[in-house]
Amino acid sequence: MRFFVKLLIVIAVLGGIGFVGYKPVMDYLAKRNRLLWRTAKSEYGNIVSVVNSTGTVKPKLKVAIGSFVSGPILKLYCEFNQEVKEGDLLAEIDPRIYQAGVSRDQAAMASREADVFRVQAQLQQAINDEKRAVALRAEDASFISQSEMDKFRFARLSLDSQLAVSKTAVDQAKATLENSLANLNYTKIKAPVDGIVIDRKIDPGQTLAAQFQTPELFVIAPDMREEMHIHASVDEADIGLIKAAQHRKYEVTFTVDAYPEKLFKGRIHEIRMSSTTVQNVVTYPVIVSTPNPELELLPGMTASLSFQVDHRDDVIKIPNAALRYYPNPKQVRPADLPILEGQGQNNSDEMQESSLPSEKSVSADERSKLRRDRHRRHVWIADGDLLRAVEVQTGLSDSQFSEMISGDLKANDALVIGVQAAQFGPPK
Repeated sequence: MRFFVKLLIVIAVLGGIGFVGYKPVMDYLAKRNRLLWRTAKSEYGNIVSVVNSTGTVKPKLKVAIGSFVSGPILKLYCEFNQEVKEGDLLAEIDPRIYQAGVSRDQAAMASREADVFRVQAQLQQAINDEKRAVALRAEDASFISQSEMDKFRFARLSLDSQLAVSKTAVDQAKATLENSLANLNYTKIKAPVDGIVIDRKIDPGQTLAAQFQTPELFVIAPDMREEMHIHASVDEADIGLIKAAQHRKYEVTFTVDAYPEKLFKGRIHEIRMSSTTVQNVVTYPVIVSTPNPELELLPGMTASLSFQVDHRDDVIKIPNAALRYYPNPKQVRPADLPILEGQGQNNSDEMQESSLPSEKSVSADERSKLRRDRHRRHVWIADGDLLRAVEVQTGLSDSQFSEMISGDLKANDALVIGVQAAQFGPPK
């Protein structure tokens, strides 16, 4: 009997201890296993939207200088990177052949001019003979017969024609001489514009054969200090934004690997219509103009560009991570569960997009509406142990934030972006 009494007393004591300790133990376990949310705060500030691209630095103009005549290179008067002025002598081709041609044509022209003087003298003699015959016939018609008068007349006409032929031969000789002089002048290669020699493709002693193909001797880039161009390729999906940015005269910023910490600025100079298609991706050339007073930008450099396409000042900014987060249905208030229908338990953007109808299967009107509806999103705020959804409409975005057009959010609201790793050990 005593044993059962003692047993009952022990059970009662243990039951009392369990009753007293149950609530603290359950509170401890609940606190230990409670989910801890990773959050990011909404902010108040400015948003600048950009389109990124890469491009190649090029001079705004490249003048290729060739040779019209052939022959060995006699002298070179410029080097790489040399600044030249219009008319400066760059190179000289051996002129001996062309000087000989000029001398030959000068002699030929002198011969043609002498022939003109000879024919003029004969013509003058024929004119005098004809005048004397006319005078004699006027005194007495029997002195000179009509046949003799015809001889005098047609001799003068014949010499008139010979004089015209001789003068034409002089003109031909003059044209030939001018051609030879031009070829002689072409042996001196001169700069057609002011600029910098960015390429030289010949060496002293090299022989040019211009009769087969015009050789390229030098490449001069004018005004490299005043303006350089960056040739970028922009996807067709962004070209509308680029055109709007050009109309609003937004600036373009870019960097080059040679000066990674320096930010260069430019403007959209031209959007070309000559599209390029590579693997079904259509791009358009966009030319950016930028000053280059220190000649830091060199032809061929690769530029990483950011085209500013729009901006918003003094708006509520929502972290993009909060817009991408979709919770597990067990973590959401029952009233907000319909929002997650179709999302399952996958929080990825890919699953969210896969639940939408394919744009290829809908009409243009429906496709436009779908794209507008994608700006209606939900963010999540901790409400006790569960999450509460807040509907927002987004606008402009940058790499970290999106503009809130409408929604029940304020600056510094903590928005859930994920779940912290499970906590082992006593909570701190």
